[in-house]
Amino acid sequence: MKNARLGGLEVSRIGLGAMTMAGTYTSEGGLDNAESIRTIHRALDLGVTHIDTAEIYGPFLSEEIVGQAVKGRRDQVRIATKFGLVSHAGGGPGVVDSSAANVKAAVEGSLRRLGTDHIDLYYQHRIDRNTPIEETAGAVADLIAEGKVLHFGLSEASPETIRRAHAVQPVSALQTEYSLWTRDVEAEILPLLRDLGIGFVPYSPLGHGLLTGQIRSVDDFADDDWRKTNPRFTGENFRRNLAIVDEVKAIGAEIGATPAQTALAWLLTRGIDIAPIPGTRRVSRVEENTAADGIELTRDQLERLDSLRPAAGERHDEANMASIDS
Repeated sequence: MKNARLGGLEVSRIGLGAMTMAGTYTSEGGLDNAESIRTIHRALDLGVTHIDTAEIYGPFLSEEIVGQAVKGRRDQVRIATKFGLVSHAGGGPGVVDSSAANVKAAVEGSLRRLGTDHIDLYYQHRIDRNTPIEETAGAVADLIAEGKVLHFGLSEASPETIRRAHAVQPVSALQTEYSLWTRDVEAEILPLLRDLGIGFVPYSPLGHGLLTGQIRSVDDFADDDWRKTNPRFTGENFRRNLAIVDEVKAIGAEIGATPAQTALAWLLTRGIDIAPIPGTRRVSRVEENTAADGIELTRDQLERLDSLRPAAGERHDEANMASIDS
């Protein structure tokens, strides 16, 4: 598989997101940790070197699964994880805290669960409005000096925050949603990242599953699936957004590719500094997704994909949109 560059970090240009391994789209009774571990092993066999997780996923379960899966194969993988959505001073999961003390407490738990002595890419998961970004970046700089972290990342950060953090500790990667139905980063974020030499890691590159072409009704979702309240999956927005999927599916049919492979292949044309992390806990899906590395789209097909209208609806509900730095 070809590689991408995230600042000074080289990774496979298709990675693996481990969020769903902790039950993001399903109740805990539907989880199969052994299958998740097999999925990670298959990804490594296929040349994936970039695994993304976070302490909040589970919480903690996703990191534990990744740690078990990479045991004995640590030198084959670059592990990315995130801090800031678990308070280790008593607040617990869901409490935003990127204070220096919390960052340094969080890293110890992540290192233990991941079974490693260093984290390749350590992200602030969401901006902490009660802590100056300079304090957080300084704390990560200390961890880098200690060898516990190799590279610093930000998630869902605004241009101003990126600049301020980068001035204290160079940022290697920004993680934000980016796909055929979420392209707002192209206006300001991507040009800034390229000016600063920061790589970009798109999460949800398959539109929370919609761009796989497998979802035609939300009635099949579990009752606790958060997509049931996501604006893009409700009412008229959902019906309009299916039209995007239909065009992606039609283009894929022309080249013998699935909708997911077509959507990922389009994303890979956006630059060698872009490394999407489609998430799955299934071996078959990781095989499908990584095959996108070998797909070539024609100029006409790229133009048709580029001209797709944006998704209808906000990408998150009101509460989650409020947590995004802008």
